[in-house]
Amino acid sequence: MIAGTHRILVTGAAGFVGSYVAARLAAMGHQVFGCDNFNDYYDPQLKHDRVAALLDPAGVACDVVELADVAQVEALFARVKPTLVVHLAAQAGVRYSLINPHAYIQSNLVAFGNILEACRQGKIEHLLYASSSSVYGANAKVPFSEDDVTDTPVSLYAATKKSNELMAYSYSQLYRVPATGLRFFTVYGPWGRPDMAYFSFTQKLLKGDPIQVFAEGKLTRDFTYIDDIVEGVVRLLFKPSEEGGVPHAVYNIGNDQPVSVLYFIETLEKALGVKAQKEFLPMQPGDVPATHADTSKLKAWVDFAPQTTLATGLERFQGWYRSNFERLKQ
Repeated sequence: MIAGTHRILVTGAAGFVGSYVAARLAAMGHQVFGCDNFNDYYDPQLKHDRVAALLDPAGVACDVVELADVAQVEALFARVKPTLVVHLAAQAGVRYSLINPHAYIQSNLVAFGNILEACRQGKIEHLLYASSSSVYGANAKVPFSEDDVTDTPVSLYAATKKSNELMAYSYSQLYRVPATGLRFFTVYGPWGRPDMAYFSFTQKLLKGDPIQVFAEGKLTRDFTYIDDIVEGVVRLLFKPSEEGGVPHAVYNIGNDQPVSVLYFIETLEKALGVKAQKEFLPMQPGDVPATHADTSKLKAWVDFAPQTTLATGLERFQGWYRSNFERLKQ
């Protein structure tokens, strides 16, 4: 990887993955510019805290920009003049897409279209963008391979991420914009999103509140630690795909070690030293039975596959949580 030679724009830089990626790229010596709309899907203070803890020490500014506004995107690219773009800004969350679909249309489709056009006009060397394991839907074949058919999304969130892949492919095919989509699998770790199960479970366990367990805890998830995600992102950013004649590819970034939700809860209990009170509920709309990443394509292209165990990752998370989020236990 070449250090210190690029102007890199990271969208969603106040978000979970974005803040880590921006800080890592800055540490490599690149000129990194961040932006975020600081929306209130969860407490915006957490985003400001990430900026203070991760971006400010790295010298990365994070401007307030609404990417669904084409004029703001054009002004952003004119100001930054990036050579590489890491597009991680998005409206996340499967269940929230059931109650506020408009947010997903604006943030995940309109905004992404604006980013693609700005990359075309700016002759960007490589666009790396976030997709999701949710594109696999209720796929019964495991592990999930990038070659699997992904035409049956079970949530609007999944549909928007699949749409991102199709939109990026068309720009790569028509305009030769090098683009790579990253199918993330259940990312967790310090500074993570409070709407994710590992975060909300930790909060409730330490407060002594019961946790809601869907589908009797039989759902399985491929939990992927944040450091592994960042390593995969950085390696892929500097190695655009050359496959198939079209400069576009998608890669799974997952741990390839799926576990049941009940096992996950047991591991979290051990890390916290607390026993959970469980409230079992039916499977929820938009959920899928299992996620499991086949990471052989990632390994073959950039010689990397995530390795952090769930026990190690949750131990690190709970240490961070106890140090930084005492106020959330009140």
